[in-house]
Amino acid sequence: MTKARHIKFGTFLSVGGEHVAAWRHPDTAPHLHGSFAANLELARAAEEALLDLILVADVGPPILAPMESLSTDPVIERLDPLVTVSALAVSTRHIGLISTASTTFEQPYHVARRIASLDHVSGGRAGWNCVTSSNVAMALNFSNREHLAPAERYARAEEFVDVVRGLWNSWDDDAFVLDRDGPRYFEPAGLHVLNHAGKYFSVRGPLDVARCPQGQPVIVQAGSSEPGRALAARVADVVFTTHTTTEAACAFYADIKARAASYGRDPDSVLVLLALMPSIGPTEAEAKERLEALDRLIPAPIALARLSAKLGSIDLSGYDPNAPLPEDLPAGTGMLSRRQPFIDLAKREGLTMMELAARTAGNRGHWTVAGTGVQIADAIQQRFEVGAADGFLLVPPLSPSGLGDFGREVVPVLQERGLYRTGYDGAMLREMLGLPRPAMA
Repeated sequence: MTKARHIKFGTFLSVGGEHVAAWRHPDTAPHLHGSFAANLELARAAEEALLDLILVADVGPPILAPMESLSTDPVIERLDPLVTVSALAVSTRHIGLISTASTTFEQPYHVARRIASLDHVSGGRAGWNCVTSSNVAMALNFSNREHLAPAERYARAEEFVDVVRGLWNSWDDDAFVLDRDGPRYFEPAGLHVLNHAGKYFSVRGPLDVARCPQGQPVIVQAGSSEPGRALAARVADVVFTTHTTTEAACAFYADIKARAASYGRDPDSVLVLLALMPSIGPTEAEAKERLEALDRLIPAPIALARLSAKLGSIDLSGYDPNAPLPEDLPAGTGMLSRRQPFIDLAKREGLTMMELAARTAGNRGHWTVAGTGVQIADAIQQRFEVGAADGFLLVPPLSPSGLGDFGREVVPVLQERGLYRTGYDGAMLREMLGLPRPAMA
């Protein structure tokens, strides 16, 4: 009998919520993002809702933004993602733990060692969110006068990931025999020295961590640009994306699957998760009002600062905020892959720069659905069944209440339809996601 195909679900670990004004809402507790107690509460809420994974992002503070907007932005402080998920590993039992690490500012050996160690500590629940870091300001914290161009960031990322995966294959599963009589701690034939020498990195190896419980940690990647899609299709196990329309989501999904096949991979071994901001209420009107109430709390300066980041970290101070977006926007050096949908939205609806900023600041450009639990479940099922996604990365506007609402109002509906698990069905993250265990290269 064919096993039912369940929708995969994850969530960002975001204290207060993903809405830019969540921290101002009276229903959120006044916690710092760096409150471990608040992060633990979110992780446990996600596990109670039977989600597959939690992802801890690491974009870095927008320190080049005007102080008027910077002083209202909670992204200015947060805990280190790997330290956070390592602590959560001993406080949770089932949920996958995805930590972000940059291929632009880190070294492959450090990332390989730390994420492999997390996999052991968590019992096989670790993942690496591989990012190239679009925040221009972060370069100033790593002895760089300016940020690398996007093309070079991705070229470095390609080599970086290959080195990390090579280091994760330093040891066979049965390399460590601990033969006291031999005496032999490991079998020499089970050790594989990498000896990598490339354009960006020279890494001998081996890694001083035994092979991971799940073979290799899960790799998550979110690039939507041409080089980002190429990297994701070649190396990622999970691809995170943002699209507001079904048509755009389906096109992205089909493209990633086709690219994966072109690399000789099984398309089903690459999962696409679509970001979803659900606003859940007793009625659709009340759910929409909850979002609108949050939108009314957005400070205008932070709306424009967020728009600047969405358009590639460009300086908007010289443009009239009450006029349409100019046709000759500078290219920028930040995250360029997501700017076109915002430009298209402004043109399609005739929005001024300020109107576009206000429209997209709250939901950060994610697909947003407001309604009852049944309506949210309907929207999820529709996109899943038409081939827009294998699952969804939840970005609740308010947390932990948003995750609680999802667990109470949406999960039972999807379970009744046979689309959502009724319990955790694997000890390791790859098992839960239905992903194969990587073979030794």
